Amino acid sequence: MSGTTRNSDSPTGRGTGGPEPHIAGAGGTDTRRRGPVVAALMLGMALAALDSTIIATAVPQIVGDLGGFAVFSWLFSGYLLAVTVTLPVYGKLSDTFGRKPILIVGIVLFLAGSLACASAWNMASLIAFRILQGLGGGALQGTVQTIAADLYPMKERPKIQARLSGVWATSALAGPTLGGLLATYADWRWIFLVNVPVGVPALWLIARHFREPARPTRTGRPRVDWPGALAIFVCGGLLLTALVQGGVAWDWLSAPSLLLFAGSAAGAALTVLIERRAAEPIIPGWVWRRRTISAVNLALGALGLLMVAPTVFLPTYAQSVLGLGPTAAGFVLSGMTLSWPLSAALSSHVYNRIGIRNSAALGIALAGLVLLAFPLLPYPGAAWQPAAIMLALGAALGLFQLPLIIGVQSSVGYDERGTATAAILFCRQVGQSVGAALFGALANATLNDRLAHAPSDIRPGLPDDLDAVSHALQHAGTLTAHAADYLRRAVDTTVDRVYLGAAGAAVLALLALLLLAPRRFPVHADVRADEGERGEAQGRSDRSGPERPRTRP
Repeated sequence: MSGTTRNSDSPTGRGTGGPEPHIAGAGGTDTRRRGPVVAALMLGMALAALDSTIIATAVPQIVGDLGGFAVFSWLFSGYLLAVTVTLPVYGKLSDTFGRKPILIVGIVLFLAGSLACASAWNMASLIAFRILQGLGGGALQGTVQTIAADLYPMKERPKIQARLSGVWATSALAGPTLGGLLATYADWRWIFLVNVPVGVPALWLIARHFREPARPTRTGRPRVDWPGALAIFVCGGLLLTALVQGGVAWDWLSAPSLLLFAGSAAGAALTVLIERRAAEPIIPGWVWRRRTISAVNLALGALGLLMVAPTVFLPTYAQSVLGLGPTAAGFVLSGMTLSWPLSAALSSHVYNRIGIRNSAALGIALAGLVLLAFPLLPYPGAAWQPAAIMLALGAALGLFQLPLIIGVQSSVGYDERGTATAAILFCRQVGQSVGAALFGALANATLNDRLAHAPSDIRPGLPDDLDAVSHALQHAGTLTAHAADYLRRAVDTTVDRVYLGAAGAAVLALLALLLLAPRRFPVHADVRADEGERGEAQGRSDRSGPERPRTRP
């Protein structure tokens, strides 16, 4: 459904058509009883936040126990692939069947995957169970953001986003610390079991307290584009396999690589064909035809790409190059997730003055400069140096991402908000999935090259395969001093190249905003009407008591 819009950055902007019938946001939930629902959303977001921060610091211990260093990046790629595939599906389902059942299903799947991960017996089984986690993570990420936009009008949306961002700040402290402590003093399997006491209360609060607005009666059985979802999964799986294994398991120009890349290209063409013919496509054409959404799609896709550098490779750098333990390595990473939510909470003061596009462009430009500074760090350096860079990176990205999400959610009506939110998050996850595979392939190829060209006088003391590198650096006493230093320098060079690639991704995001995004983001008629009704209802409530829940026509 489309409606009239005006520019969010201009108080005098007008739409050209008459307004459509108003559709309330989350009118079924009394505004004074939003507390339990917001708490549930924060707990749901905590599942995803803890999952990303707690695992990164435990990767060396997981690899040391289960092996599989050459494919460990699939712990992230497999999870992100599952999230990527399900995000647009859950977005469409939430617009069709409602937000509540989708969020409940997502929490249940995520908890089931967590319990299965804790029982993994090798790297292959752990990767498979991480994919199961991702099937639930797709519902968590998209639906939580959509419900948050439903609950609050545009002017108040930074408040709920600041709370959700605060979850990441808390996880930045609790996740790496807890992950490091469990990996060091207990067992890495506990990093998955901690999801249970977080997810169960969220499930109970949503089931008991969340009330959605009445939905109009639909004629006929709703149709879901399952062939489109399958095509996306096949295309993404082939592409990621080609990127992760290329240059490691086989040469880039070998038959397996060429076949996988050709298969992914054919899968992409098939996906486009299926989506064009589908009655209810998973990714509708309007998410690319509307200039506002298409520009944000590309910008957040580039954001996902660059995020792999700090979240995946910084802990390895901190432990292997700086010689830090898992707990201290987690604190180096936590700087970014501390400054990010603070910057996001304050970003409204910036975009209300200079506009959403300019605010986001400023943030990503600063992020690019920060990423370029990482390779300039001295070897081996001190822990505070990468920590300071992560602090600055988080501040820049907080100014970039949140204004874009709020801008897109405010440009669509209620019946399109789930799909629009899922679309931009989908593109961010696509970028992160490709980034995990691409930078993982770059790191594997670089490290493999350094091992192959090691000086002859230390070559006998070096590990003879990639799986042994992580173990050798954790037990450097088994190496000569020269050999250990060579391995650390090899890891340092590897991570530097990854950060240079991340800076290139920041440039791509900046170009997408400057060349494609409108200078002023539009506001949908439903959003303007909803804010007007909320203001009038608040005035009546102050005079005559509680407001009656609104329903959609």
